[in-house]
Amino acid sequence: MATVNFSVPDEVKEAFNRTFAKQNKSAISAELMRKAVEEAKRQKRRAEAMRRLTKGRAHRRLVTDEEIRAAREVGRP
Repeated sequence: MATVNFSVPDEVKEAFNRTFAKQNKSAISAELMRKAVEEAKRQKRRAEAMRRLTKGRAHRRLVTDEEIRAAREVGRP
């Protein structure tokens, strides 16, 4: 098991200690760090997905409002 040492603002430390009084602060810190890592991975996956989705946008043919309207009406009674 590793030891982590980093600085946080005093008000954050005090709020953390008040919020998690009488709890295992090491376990709580580890869980918060796990969640932060997972969130960072999620954000990276989202950014990559958006990049892939929008990659060809500049090369796509522009469609007019009239073409969109016509496409919506195709096959409707």
